[in-house]
Amino acid sequence: MEYTKEYLAEFGIKPSIQRIAVMKYLLNHKTHPNVDEIYMALHSTIPTLSKTTIYNTLSLFVESGAVSSINIDKRNIRYDADIKPHAHFRCKNCHIIIDLPVPNVCHEVFSISDIYKDLQIQDVEISLTGYCQHCQKDELSETEE
Repeated sequence: MEYTKEYLAEFGIKPSIQRIAVMKYLLNHKTHPNVDEIYMALHSTIPTLSKTTIYNTLSLFVESGAVSSINIDKRNIRYDADIKPHAHFRCKNCHIIIDLPVPNVCHEVFSISDIYKDLQIQDVEISLTGYCQHCQKDELSETEE
């Protein structure tokens, strides 16, 4: 819990029971959860927690830069505590979201502002879709039968 408090403090966020719980969940679960998933995971241990509190908490986290929101899922905004530059891959079949390191691509996108002096790029979101290794194997198994 101390690490979570320190992490929040790095971004100027005052810790509360709810904020600590949401951040701890994000730091410990690399699944890129949405609000409903976070609520379902935490509500049993914090019965007073509401979805509104989670929305507000996540909004604060994103605004402060402690968390990024990703729009790879058309139905839900998902959240990621890994704020280093990286891409996301989403499987079209099982919907898993996987982090992919692409620092050179992100750096090149940020350098666009060197060319276009009137732009101030603050975020880069690279999303890829396709089929994960597991779903590719399932697809091959079904076609062989």
